[in-house]
Amino acid sequence: MFFISARILQQPKLAFYARLLVSYLCLLLAAAFGVVVSILLRIVGYGQVSQWAAARCFKWLMWFGTGVMFVVVEGEEYLKTRPAVFVGNHQTELDVLMLGSVFPPYCAVTAKKSLKRVPVLGWFMALSKTVFIDRSNRQTAVAAFDGAATEMRRDRQSVYIFPEGTRSYSSTPDLLPFKKGAFHLAIQAQVPVVPLVSANYAHILDVKKRRFESGLIPVKVLKPIETRDLTAEDVDELTKRTREVMLEELKALSGSTVEGREWNGNGNGWSKGVVKEIGGREEGGSRVRVTAREL
Repeated sequence: MFFISARILQQPKLAFYARLLVSYLCLLLAAAFGVVVSILLRIVGYGQVSQWAAARCFKWLMWFGTGVMFVVVEGEEYLKTRPAVFVGNHQTELDVLMLGSVFPPYCAVTAKKSLKRVPVLGWFMALSKTVFIDRSNRQTAVAAFDGAATEMRRDRQSVYIFPEGTRSYSSTPDLLPFKKGAFHLAIQAQVPVVPLVSANYAHILDVKKRRFESGLIPVKVLKPIETRDLTAEDVDELTKRTREVMLEELKALSGSTVEGREWNGNGNGWSKGVVKEIGGREEGGSRVRVTAREL
């Protein structure tokens, strides 16, 4: 929050717009960095880590700019699964920061085709091999997934997808119905599905109430779900199973703790008097340190 004055932060509505503005600025800077690093990494043969590099840049820009960060509290070892189809719950635009915090190397996101035309961000996404999906054209969408499946098998490239298909903006721990594209892709490529669950963070960002505050948001990476020997006939069951597991964990995160910091995902966030401190920053009463490993 070094970019926003204390006087603004004391006024919730002003703080909302200030953090929103800073967030877009951070995204623009990270995308510009991503354009440059994508070109350089492709030249030296490491283009597959371009999105990871830009994601980490965005993570730290947002921490210093807004005071918000996602923290993996369990299952970090599953992020090393490769290749895989990573799937996560989709709450708000802030989920881009979740990707910035947990996005593994050798992984690419899927995105709607219209983002390809956005200056700077679209350039970066195209250079870093984003899988663009035209939702209005089923034939081209299927072709994009076919190409992704081939690349996953050939280059051990992973893909990250939000199976809800759109942001839920939910103020309670809940999920929208899942679309089946991610699970078709996982079965077609014969790679595991790795679910990620972010705790409900309506207390951090609530667009409808114009609330945008600082804080840490816990993320849990679940055990990979194997798809070996599954066929297209198993897509419905795989989709249902994954959603049930993720919804159960989403609700469980509502009462979890992180290194002694009590977490209440029902909208109250960190319990009163608990401190979040990273690199000397702190808020509240007693001191609790978040280690570098957690970040």
